[in-house]
Amino acid sequence: MTALSTLDLAVIIAYLVGITAFGLYFTRKIKDTEGFFMGNRRFGKSLMVAQALTTGTRSDFAIGVVGASYEIGMAGIWYQWMYIFSTPFYWLLSPIFRRTRYTTTADFFEERYSKSLGVFYSLFALYLFILWQGTIIKGAALTIAGITNLPESWFIWGVTALFVLFGVAGGLVATVNTDFIQGIFILILSFMLIPFGLHAVGGFSGLHAKLDPQMFSLITQKGELSLFPVTMLIISGLVGIVAQPHHMAVAGSGKTEMSCRIGWCYGNFVKRLCTIGWALTGLIAAVLITQGSVAKRELAFGVLVKQLLPEGLIGLMIAAIIATVIASCAAYMIAGSALFTRNLYKKYLKQAADDSHYLLVGRIVSAALTIGSLLMALYLRSVIDATVHFVTIVAFVGIPMWVGIIWPRATSAGAWASIIGSSAMWLIAREIKWGQGGQLLSALLVGFALSIFVSLLTHPESADRLQRFFALMHTPVGEEENLERAGLKVNLD
Repeated sequence: MTALSTLDLAVIIAYLVGITAFGLYFTRKIKDTEGFFMGNRRFGKSLMVAQALTTGTRSDFAIGVVGASYEIGMAGIWYQWMYIFSTPFYWLLSPIFRRTRYTTTADFFEERYSKSLGVFYSLFALYLFILWQGTIIKGAALTIAGITNLPESWFIWGVTALFVLFGVAGGLVATVNTDFIQGIFILILSFMLIPFGLHAVGGFSGLHAKLDPQMFSLITQKGELSLFPVTMLIISGLVGIVAQPHHMAVAGSGKTEMSCRIGWCYGNFVKRLCTIGWALTGLIAAVLITQGSVAKRELAFGVLVKQLLPEGLIGLMIAAIIATVIASCAAYMIAGSALFTRNLYKKYLKQAADDSHYLLVGRIVSAALTIGSLLMALYLRSVIDATVHFVTIVAFVGIPMWVGIIWPRATSAGAWASIIGSSAMWLIAREIKWGQGGQLLSALLVGFALSIFVSLLTHPESADRLQRFFALMHTPVGEEENLERAGLKVNLD
């Protein structure tokens, strides 16, 4: 019935019991919505590094890169290395995110531009969270089902129940405190197959002897990851990083600006190293698994696990896959519930309630968002397709964020024109069959142009709005008394 041995099952059960007990221990610290959604902004450097690594490193990323590298070579690494040139910007952006003192990215759009943009972003971000969680669940369930020969649906429901338990009970505190342990499992996921694989193919010399030299190139001569598409993925990734909805917590929940900087930058740097392990695993799969023998290239990872790992280590790998699901999905679920609770429910449905009521709503919404994720997991066709779709659409929302941070003259009308115009241009480019690179370039150019021109043609935002926004950005953490003397509230309620 299953490929799992008693030892494998024991390893998996030990992990599940241990991590659940450890996570639930921290639920006693959750007393209010600030603790549930942002951990009271009390995380130090170590926890911030762990949070950035585990929130941004998921099993579907590994599975997607391994599958792409199995088929087209080392160039498959760009499906995650697209952010490698964005990593230094995390160091520059973290103080901005922390100084705004916002809880969600929707707060940014509402405070910098307008309530309508805040509502739009909230709905957009909820879709992204459902897409992300569905992709994560789909990739993990597909791989575990392939390893164990058990139905995929069992794992879709099982791993979902686990991250719901974490998120609903312990909020961001439980999620981040368990991220230390989850980070260890991410390293296991990234590198454990490599020594077994290299032994099987005869080391690096055997790998080079058995593969076409082009498989070791970081750029393909043509196709999905040739130079132009890769360049546009990198640019789109940089434009979109500010608009990824979970980054307000990842970059803004630390005790100090330096904690946020070190956490966001170095946590993601570790991920870049892990990505090398995924691509190398894909090359090993290209030698050991005959091309075309798997129905989807994303199944190559699971086939390799069954083929290479002994008893016990298979269970450890499954535990590592589950760990990435719990870490990422719990964080996304909490951020999604914060968006709904603070930016929609509290502002437009029930404005005058005590904090315990909003905490309950946040927990209920955390669980409710899971239904959409389950449906998404059942119907997604490809992990890589979902990744490219996400990188593309989030960049359209990133344009007005960059412009709004850098340029005080940017207006709400310009932001709306940018989002609508770039999205329309992308759809037109797809319809006329432009390549992926052309689609992204044309959409970004139209978006930035409209943001600037429409802003210049419309009335500036109110002086009070701009004064509040830029005062927050220019006031370091720890100097909040200056904001209070200026009559500005530090926390958004």
